[in-house]
Amino acid sequence: MEYNTQRKRMIIPEYGRNIQKMIEYTISLEDREKRNKSAQFIVSVMAGMNPQIKDNIDYQQKLYDHMHIISGFRLDIDSPYPPPPKDTLKKKPEPLGYSDKKIKFRHYGRNIENIIKKALEFEDGEEKEALIFAIANNLKKSYLSWNRESVNDLTIAKHLSDMSEGNLILKEDKVLIATSEVVSKNKPKKKKFHQKGKDNNGRRKKDNYNPRNKQY
Repeated sequence: MEYNTQRKRMIIPEYGRNIQKMIEYTISLEDREKRNKSAQFIVSVMAGMNPQIKDNIDYQQKLYDHMHIISGFRLDIDSPYPPPPKDTLKKKPEPLGYSDKKIKFRHYGRNIENIIKKALEFEDGEEKEALIFAIANNLKKSYLSWNRESVNDLTIAKHLSDMSEGNLILKEDKVLIATSEVVSKNKPKKKKFHQKGKDNNGRRKKDNYNPRNKQY
């Protein structure tokens, strides 16, 4: 019995050991034409294993790149694409740049801050008032998604004012979406189970079968 610990290390485990063995076999072929045909077949098998990769424009090149990598760059074929440089395997990805800007209210997120900045560009009028009301409702929904307890509209209005540095003021006569409505929407819906022989309202279904009416 052959154990995995005794076998060669898999270069790209996602393709499995059989693909790696097929590539090793292709490397051993002396005839170049046979190697080319074998490599084309392997690429088609790799594409069949990951059908979602076909959504990418350059999926064929990626498959050939993976085949060269699995072969340890020892595969000599007439590839439609040049093999990737060996240094790409050792090259570290560029570090992701994280924003240093602090979010004043984390539970609202940065997107709402960007929307508030955009709202500040609007001129005073009905359109701006409607936007302020929509933002305030969004703040309340976001607040209640993290904190299920009730929150009054004055708190939301103050948060909006603080985030806009006092430039967006919710009018006192505006009534935001009800807390109960938001909480009910956030709750997962329970599945209804119907008892056998009963309708959707829980009443017993009428049985039209009557043994007295049975005809022989």
